[in-house]
Amino acid sequence: MNSLKVIFAASRPISWVNTAFPFALAYVLNGGTLDWVFYLGTFFFLIPYNIALYGINDVFDYESDIRNPRKGGVEGAVVAKKYHGLLLWASVLSTIPFLIILFAVGTWASALWLAISVFALIAYSAAGLRFKEKPGLDAITSAAHFVTPALVGATMTGATPTRDFWIAIVAFFLWGMGSQVLGAVQDVIADRQAGLASIATVCGARAAIRIATLLYAVAALLVFFLPNPAWVVAIAAVVYVINCGRFWNISDASCESSRAAWRVFLILNYITGALVSITILQAVVGLI
Repeated sequence: MNSLKVIFAASRPISWVNTAFPFALAYVLNGGTLDWVFYLGTFFFLIPYNIALYGINDVFDYESDIRNPRKGGVEGAVVAKKYHGLLLWASVLSTIPFLIILFAVGTWASALWLAISVFALIAYSAAGLRFKEKPGLDAITSAAHFVTPALVGATMTGATPTRDFWIAIVAFFLWGMGSQVLGAVQDVIADRQAGLASIATVCGARAAIRIATLLYAVAALLVFFLPNPAWVVAIAAVVYVINCGRFWNISDASCESSRAAWRVFLILNYITGALVSITILQAVVGLI
């Protein structure tokens, strides 16, 4: 039971929806139905995917996490070294059965995106790769964690994604990059003390927060180009810009104050997700 608690805490339950929702939505919008593949893929990207994503991260980020005041709660567990082997095994055993099935029932395109998704998941944190310590690549890889589930879902059915879908994906990718940079800003001090590099430790907190704000702004602008009523979602995206931009003049010394923006970000994700769902139902499915 204690082992399950450790795995559960490490998987960041508050963030599960960020990877499951993109798969489910893209799968349905591109010709999928509420069949067993829908439920299997959604469950995979809801729990096993996050066990691996954050479990691997917690193992290889241990030295930084023990110095990070925001770790130890919903924003990330600090897992004792004696459980590191457990997390790695849980990451492998919980994902492989689902991966085998998803590779088997999908298309060549979905298999490619799924392979990229798994590679990005491992490469972000694992020793020897550590993309999260390669400034710029860290934000790109982190964004891939959220965007690739949507690309897997969209290509799983064999349907060709539309132009509007790709605009939405680009906006989502920029949103993901901005979110990674925002999260890294609050960790500048802890990461530097642990000897970890990131786009925020290299550029500094002020430059990084401005990069994140601009990424959010471009993402919001792209959403405005999508068909009506996407403007509702675009307005929600502007709130991310405002939330991040209010720390425009942050310094390295005060980097941890941006944790307030991160907390708002976690709440915004659920609000925005609800708005996206309502907008899609109204514009495409016609259920409301």
